[in-house]
Amino acid sequence: MNHFTQTIGVNGARLTGFLSDAGRGASTGSVLVVPGGGYMTLSPGEAEPVALAYLAEGFHAFVLHYSVGAEATFAQALEDAEAAVAEIRLHADEWGVAPRRLAMIGFSAGGHLAASLGTVGTNRPDALLLGYAITTDITLGAGREYPPVVPHVGNGNPPTFLFATGEDAVVPVRHTLAFAAALDEAGVEFELHVFRDGPHGLGLARPREGATVAPPAFAEWFGLSVRWLRRRWC
Repeated sequence: MNHFTQTIGVNGARLTGFLSDAGRGASTGSVLVVPGGGYMTLSPGEAEPVALAYLAEGFHAFVLHYSVGAEATFAQALEDAEAAVAEIRLHADEWGVAPRRLAMIGFSAGGHLAASLGTVGTNRPDALLLGYAITTDITLGAGREYPPVVPHVGNGNPPTFLFATGEDAVVPVRHTLAFAAALDEAGVEFELHVFRDGPHGLGLARPREGATVAPPAFAEWFGLSVRWLRRRWC
């Protein structure tokens, strides 16, 4: 495994890469991880652990440390996401990455950022994976509002894998269902999984110190997402 971190874009964002030894070249897909945190911080459990899980499945994996905090704006975060996708594709030959097999997975506010890039961005990923993502009107962090994504969904959106829980009280499941309905209306391929049990922010739902005990069923989203990506790219 080749592991590195570098600064990208104009806002000082960081991109951490984990390049797989299992496969390099034109057919090797990549997953760019965008952690949540309400645009105020970045959730550790939705960052490196997710990237390393995809790495173990033979994908190249990256984590985007985008602009967050009281002084950061959504526009800056979107610039960071654009820069990350552009950087990965720019170094495709050097890193052994397939430039058109790049998936972006975002959680919560990170899901909002990923969905925004996939919907209105210039450098869009080739597939989206959205975990309990914000997609409709909501107020986060310091009372700031962030633009809803659903009204802008169109046939240019990439295929999308969505997962959420019915018990999420922070980002209700209606966000996921609304995005799925918009994709359906636009004729965009998607796969949707709504698990009955589980609070917000479960990530991989694997045991870790201080973490909420996760319902075992929710952890199935990861294997389902791997199979979904492999069906698309193999």
